[in-house]
Amino acid sequence: MSPHSPSPGHSGAAAYDAVAEAYTAENDSSLLNEYYNRPAIRELLGDVAGRHVLDLGCGSGPTLVDLIDGGATAVGIDGSPALIDIARERLGPDVDLRVADLADPLPFDDGVFDDVVSSLALHYLEDWTYPLAEMKRVLKPGGRVILSVEHPFAMWLSAQHEGEKTNYFATRSRHESDIAGESVDLTFWDRSLSTMLQSFLAAGFRITHVGEPGPAPEAIEEFPDFFKDRDDPRFLAFLFVVLEA
Repeated sequence: MSPHSPSPGHSGAAAYDAVAEAYTAENDSSLLNEYYNRPAIRELLGDVAGRHVLDLGCGSGPTLVDLIDGGATAVGIDGSPALIDIARERLGPDVDLRVADLADPLPFDDGVFDDVVSSLALHYLEDWTYPLAEMKRVLKPGGRVILSVEHPFAMWLSAQHEGEKTNYFATRSRHESDIAGESVDLTFWDRSLSTMLQSFLAAGFRITHVGEPGPAPEAIEEFPDFFKDRDDPRFLAFLFVVLEA
């Protein structure tokens, strides 16, 4: 049950290329992705009919499916060619899908998108300054960024549980060696909640939503052991934020 989306950055592209099929299959049925992250992003997007939306770190395309089903014109970018190939199989030849690195300039003109989605992608980058500036550049005035990131408290608590002496307030690297049961070499960057929020404000965005939602209702039936004896189905995993340009 992987909590990760495919990396848009060059450092993770090769790792996801190697596990693309297994990773996609796991995500399509996992609690954290299919029953938690995806429906939360979908709810935050709301009515997307007629909107032009960029999905940064689109992976194999689950959010693109939701966007297109909702009547949006969607464009997808990911650093992994193998995952883009799976997205093309899923979405057909008419959807604009590109292999690109989120750390590089986005290949679009200024002010062309109504919304940008960044689902579990920013945590692959140490510095968010330039990627956030690029998101703002390609948005129309009043456009939105809908994003999810690994919850900073969850990451810090997990490190404490593993016996690591981690400074919560530092922006710090974390390494993963397993995705979808396959050996990989991935680096993630954890940071505090205040560092995240200040990054959004410094980029010129207005923060309009910060959420810690519960999973989709059907998750409780699909994963009864996980939710057994819980008074509240919510759990610490991801943080969901909406920004306005």
